[in-house]
Amino acid sequence: MAAAQRCVKVRAMATPKTTFLAALAVLAGACAVNPLTGKRDFVLIPESQEIEIGRQAADQAAQTIGLYDNAAVQNYVSELGKKLAAQSERPNLPWRFQVVDDPAVNAFALPGGFIFVTRGILTHLTEEAQLVAVLGHEIGHVTARHSVRQLSKAQLAQVGLAAASVVSDTAAIGQLGAAGLGILFLKYGRDAEREADDLGFRYSLNTGYAVRSMPDVFGTLKRVGEAAGAQTLPNWLSTHPSPDERIARITGQINETNPPQGIVERDRYLAMMDGIVFGADPRHGFFDGDVFKHPAMRFQMRMPAGWKSQNLSEAVVSQGPENTGALQLTLAKEDSPGAALQKFGTMEGVSNLEPVAFPIAGTASSARFRAKTESGEIAGLVTFVAHDNKTFQLLGLSPVETFATQETTFKNTFGSFSVLTDPAALAAQPAHVQVVTVGGAMTFAQFAAPHVTPKVTVDQLAIINQVEPGTQLSPGQKMKVVKGGR
Repeated sequence: MAAAQRCVKVRAMATPKTTFLAALAVLAGACAVNPLTGKRDFVLIPESQEIEIGRQAADQAAQTIGLYDNAAVQNYVSELGKKLAAQSERPNLPWRFQVVDDPAVNAFALPGGFIFVTRGILTHLTEEAQLVAVLGHEIGHVTARHSVRQLSKAQLAQVGLAAASVVSDTAAIGQLGAAGLGILFLKYGRDAEREADDLGFRYSLNTGYAVRSMPDVFGTLKRVGEAAGAQTLPNWLSTHPSPDERIARITGQINETNPPQGIVERDRYLAMMDGIVFGADPRHGFFDGDVFKHPAMRFQMRMPAGWKSQNLSEAVVSQGPENTGALQLTLAKEDSPGAALQKFGTMEGVSNLEPVAFPIAGTASSARFRAKTESGEIAGLVTFVAHDNKTFQLLGLSPVETFATQETTFKNTFGSFSVLTDPAALAAQPAHVQVVTVGGAMTFAQFAAPHVTPKVTVDQLAIINQVEPGTQLSPGQKMKVVKGGR
């Protein structure tokens, strides 16, 4: 019998594996009424379970990425989001809207109504109407049950937060890390993204906001992507239709509906963004050449020369040339290095744990090991070291055939872990957005010239203000600049 001709009840269970949500055990199948179309829709999990899965994932996102520490900004985003969600097709979900402390230009929706935007995307918008468009798009993913459909297909994917996204074939690093690197996240098809755009358009229009601002959001995303070059931006550019297509589609809808001008609220939005942290926060760690320094936790470690290194929100990762090896530094949950190593040895797939000693500052426990992955067996060295009342995990992985060569590199890297004492590094502070008023008629390039630094170019300032360098500015116009920073 065809699926469209029968409905059976379903139960599904989100199951934690190691330290993060990564599996969904589907026990049956079901049909339910689609809240948008009113028609029967094939889904695998009930709403109550959708909410619980989303809640757990959202709590983990808040813990691993970290929430932006600004109550005014959090309340502002939350109030706007709840205003939109209240007039959506699923107003009774436990909607939650939060800002994560991440410089990436991104936003994402988790099952059950848990929405996140990064402070990075906030710094690149210029009007409240644009933020409403972003929130409306993410709300659309939830109201259209895109997450439920993807969960039903068991097509779970992780945000590029895990070290696995950096180390290619040595993806086991994401599973062996002890800091809970995964976030439950869903990559939707382009048709779903188009539907979310359409719903965002509807929600903005229904709440009286200027839908004419939506193309400017897509144009900014395009410029951010072009400026990033080979660097991959998560979700908003990697899984969505091209910005040009999105601009053309929404512009077409605007021309067809001829909507009113609507609410823009540029001044209120800029006032809220005045003082927001811009770019990477050096308090959360930064690279000084090959040396990674973390002022807040007061430690440093030298990465191998020539390796590709990255400071993620929950880990520092580094990849050797041609995937010869990979490194990861995270926090461990255990109270002591010994307890952490003992627990590591019990993880699924880990075998041949062989204690090893080498010079390293502080109390440490280390061991060689083997691990089974989908791509075959790999070898590794793990060290747990105590520092500042915390236990850190230092993990090195390589193919079995090259481990003997890479082990020396791993030991040298782990042995460089030490207390950070450099006064300049300890005093490092983040840059902030500052809203200033244009004093007279001039081009944006002329206005921006005094605010250019080695870290912030005219083009970057133009992108966050959504203008071109040659744009003519008027006296009294409010614009964003970037001040301070390491």
